[in-house]
Amino acid sequence: MIVLTKRNGEKFLINHLQIECIETIPESKIVMMNHDYYLVRESTDEIIDKIAQYNAKVQDIHREITIEDRR
Repeated sequence: MIVLTKRNGEKFLINHLQIECIETIPESKIVMMNHDYYLVRESTDEIIDKIAQYNAKVQDIHREITIEDRR
């Protein structure tokens, strides 16, 4: 889940795995798999960066859990 900002300044969480596409009109329009959409203040590049950071964080947690000491 990533944190985004609606046009009115309200922060909310969105499941990035459910994003179908992101359109760039003056603001960013995030279209979900169920065809709902959200207009957000973040640019497309910022949204992509947030998704990449979240995925990297999840991968790091997974790596920490799967590391075994084989001494």
